[in-house]
Amino acid sequence: MNISPHKAFIRETLTQLYPHADHQEIAAKIEQLAQRWKPKTPTAVALDQSRIWMIAYGDSISAQGANPLSILHQFAKLWLKGTISDIHLLPMFPWTSDDGFSVVDYRQVDRNLGQWSDIAALAGDFNLMFDFVINHISQQSRWFLGYLRGEPRYQNYFINADPDDDYHQVTRPRTLPLLTPFKRATGETAHIWTTFSADQIDLNFREPDVLLESIDILLEYASRGARAIRLDAVGFLWKEKNSRCIHLPQTHLIIKLWRAILEEIWPDCLLITETNVPHQENISYLGCGDEAHMVYQFPLPPLTLHAFLRGNARWLRQWAQRLEQDTFPDNTTFFNFLASHDGIGLRPVENILSTEEKTFLVSEVERKQGRISWRTNPDGSQSPYEMNINFLSALSEPGEAPDTQVARFAAAHAILFMLRGVPAIYYHSLLGSENDIAGLNASGINRRINREKLDFATLHNTLITPESKQARIYAALTNLLRIRKQHPAFSPFATQRVLELPDALFGVERHHSTEGETVYCVVNVTGLPQSLSLPIGGIDLLSGKAFNGVCELTGWQTVWIRTTTQPEA
Repeated sequence: MNISPHKAFIRETLTQLYPHADHQEIAAKIEQLAQRWKPKTPTAVALDQSRIWMIAYGDSISAQGANPLSILHQFAKLWLKGTISDIHLLPMFPWTSDDGFSVVDYRQVDRNLGQWSDIAALAGDFNLMFDFVINHISQQSRWFLGYLRGEPRYQNYFINADPDDDYHQVTRPRTLPLLTPFKRATGETAHIWTTFSADQIDLNFREPDVLLESIDILLEYASRGARAIRLDAVGFLWKEKNSRCIHLPQTHLIIKLWRAILEEIWPDCLLITETNVPHQENISYLGCGDEAHMVYQFPLPPLTLHAFLRGNARWLRQWAQRLEQDTFPDNTTFFNFLASHDGIGLRPVENILSTEEKTFLVSEVERKQGRISWRTNPDGSQSPYEMNINFLSALSEPGEAPDTQVARFAAAHAILFMLRGVPAIYYHSLLGSENDIAGLNASGINRRINREKLDFATLHNTLITPESKQARIYAALTNLLRIRKQHPAFSPFATQRVLELPDALFGVERHHSTEGETVYCVVNVTGLPQSLSLPIGGIDLLSGKAFNGVCELTGWQTVWIRTTTQPEA
């Protein structure tokens, strides 16, 4: 029988993951799942400069008496259509903690948000990205409760570990205990692996049935409108004794397996890995072009913030120049962002920023009413893991003029929009929100400082008031995005060269060889005028003015110069 390369790879991978299992039986079950979720009509969604993501919860924007997903859809049609192409829906499933990232049931929409029909309606107007929170599940899930009750199906779904073993090598993203004791129906105590919290029970991918569950869910998400799927905390997926339990070869094999299955059934569905770790570890999830289509660009938020707070782009420039030394597989790119539902990670700038510079960032965040989250290191010490603050608040000085805030904030996002990759903008950034101190204090949860829920009517009235700060930020960012979408030099795969400029400026050259378009993008990261000199002539896409080699940039000004004359060889 002829077998496709993907099917051959699937069987080979199953042999490596489960050497003692019946690989033919597992492969047959995968085939059954593939037939179950096979699309009736093939779809195709190009990944080009027109793809722009907004990140939001299902109830980020709501109205009293209405279902939140329908309100989000209403808002999106009114304010996002034509600018934003994709919406990343943060977990919209029933949950018990971590604002959705402790899932009770992967296959149901949280009834407080709406139902699958609301997702289908939204998917009719926007490409959607779903979260695949498959490293762990809620302790209130059917699976874990079944385990505690002794139901045979679930007995190998979780990791019951020996608390006396040595776990000092295990990578810890939190200060909480690695193992959590639970009483089983038999009366015995099970010490269950919980990487993130006692309510987030790690799944045991050594069990083939867990892999099959994950494939079933992945294909269902694609069939329900997910044109991209974010693999949350995926680096921790596989555990081995006497290892760091992160980035293990089996984890990479599982991602390759998921990718191969999707390419066979839903080839237009993209995989994005979320691994908040140093750069080389992060880009390892691109594999040889056979794992993630995109990886989160985690150093970008702290380095962009640092550049504007210091008024010096040297660290940002040096990091971006190092990216040019990396060789990336074809058709892979970065998922670029400045703000998200989480905080601004510090691990990704290890070996990029010195201890002094990281301490500077931490002190600035605390001065602006932000919070710091900590993690436990292998030697038992603790270090700052994440800065929890709204990005506009982090960039701004308390009490400063709105004109200054808008100009600086737009300049920071110009950097996000001009770098190689796809841009993703958090809803609070697009809508000009600031620190939610009341939400932080009421919950005691650091990340709630940047997760405020917005009332639709209030937000709408604010956005239709042109002089409001929120409306001005929205207008500035959407203007940049609309211009960006029109130019193939901003393709996720167009080449990028970092420009050698004074430290007050940050710039890149983007070039699309097929279309023959080159755009020089430069941002002034200071509030003072700066002279710009480039060996080209062209037109600034933002102002429409001609550029003849020299100009003066005002404070926080951006220019995107489409060349009409090329530099001499």
